[in-house]
Amino acid sequence: MYLSKEKKAELFENHGRLKAKVDTGSPESQIALFSFRINHLTEHLKTNKKDHSTRLGLLKLVGKRRKLLNYLQKVDVERYRAIIKELGIRK
Repeated sequence: MYLSKEKKAELFENHGRLKAKVDTGSPESQIALFSFRINHLTEHLKTNKKDHSTRLGLLKLVGKRRKLLNYLQKVDVERYRAIIKELGIRK
């Protein structure tokens, strides 16, 4: 699979709120994981244009990430701005 346990642990360690390796529940770590998966699927769709099931999965992931970003923006704007800047995502 494209996302190994080590890579996932690295994402959670770098983007999680707590400096523990198992911070999987914070919005920042989930947004980072979704962004990694979105980038991977986008690259896949550039070569496989007719893969409609992957396109549907990509759109669902984008929606989930958008909902988490909206939640984070309502709860704490500074955390929202930090994760946007860190991952290079713009609204």
